[in-house]
Amino acid sequence: MEIREEIKNEIEQAIGQGISRIIISNKSDKSYEYKKVEMKIIRLKGKDMCQVSHYTDKQVFQENISIEQIASYLCKIFPDKLKQVNIFTNTKESSLKATKSGKLLKNSRIVASDVADKNARNLDKEHNRKKNYILQEGTVIPPLVDMGVFTKDGKVVASMYDKFKQINRFIELVDDVLKSHNKDTINIVDFGCGKSYLTFILYYYLVELKRKKVNIVGLDLKEDVIKKCNATAKKYGYDSLKFKLGDINGYKSDIPVDMVVTLHACDTATDYALYNAVNWNATYIMSVPCCQHEVNKSIASEKIAPMMKYGIIKERTAALATDALRGAMLESCGYKTQLLEFVDLAHSPKNILIRAVKANVSKDKKEKSLQEAKTMCAFFGVEPTIVRLLGKEE
Repeated sequence: MEIREEIKNEIEQAIGQGISRIIISNKSDKSYEYKKVEMKIIRLKGKDMCQVSHYTDKQVFQENISIEQIASYLCKIFPDKLKQVNIFTNTKESSLKATKSGKLLKNSRIVASDVADKNARNLDKEHNRKKNYILQEGTVIPPLVDMGVFTKDGKVVASMYDKFKQINRFIELVDDVLKSHNKDTINIVDFGCGKSYLTFILYYYLVELKRKKVNIVGLDLKEDVIKKCNATAKKYGYDSLKFKLGDINGYKSDIPVDMVVTLHACDTATDYALYNAVNWNATYIMSVPCCQHEVNKSIASEKIAPMMKYGIIKERTAALATDALRGAMLESCGYKTQLLEFVDLAHSPKNILIRAVKANVSKDKKEKSLQEAKTMCAFFGVEPTIVRLLGKEE
């Protein structure tokens, strides 16, 4: 039997057994541009389809085909371009490899059906999550192209998919709080903006997608960074996005501030950003802290001596305590505050986002949050900057 007929038979059997995924790899044609092709069964508009992903070293290109087209599509690639096929179904995993003599080597093993079912469901859920992202793949978004997250035609670069999810997560968190914003214009200050990747994305989301009028000011201490960011904003035509040289501590805004953003401002720089936000009576605060040394230097408590004994445990305890105190102090100032996972812990240990929204908080609740923060400070033997800045009782 011809090798292509054999592979067609294998695919037909796999479809009958509940096929979930196929991986074609191992180049037989060295000039072939893709190192791997992957097929996944997905649910699209109520119908089972096959999503085909072609991988280069840096990019991935996708298209959808029908279930009936899988065998013929695969035979265009196997064995002339790629010579190994791995097929995953609800009952087994099969490995097929074409030899130089034109024979098909087969190997398979039985797997637990519940494991295969779970994998298939997860693949389907992953596809649905991609489809529901606010920033859609296939749309040319200039900042994402320049960041290397998107190709020039709007496709996600395979190695940057985690970054793509992180950026969407941030925009989702912003989108959620801004549902309560009923003004035509929103004024935003981004403290410690750095290269401003997320600032550019935020501008794109608000102006291009939400059609809002915005004024965004990015603030940083590095003159070369500010110069480059202003040039980039001009290139994109982002007229209401400006970057200024300045320190977080003591910065004065000449316009009312609706939202304060601070992403990875180091150590106490985050605290001064939060302090300014509170003083401006900003409605929204979005803060992703970075390194946190202040509490780690002074934290000490005999009651949890084993946690203080080991450096890595002490460091993590200090970081979590710092963010918890920041949350409590914002609550004491009348903000409904959440500490949320910003990015999967597997990709970054700095995965907490502090999201605070000005709310009608009772005096009793504010006083309770303040006292809880001070009690916690006494327990750990610390008095961090955020407590000193915002800790005055009304």
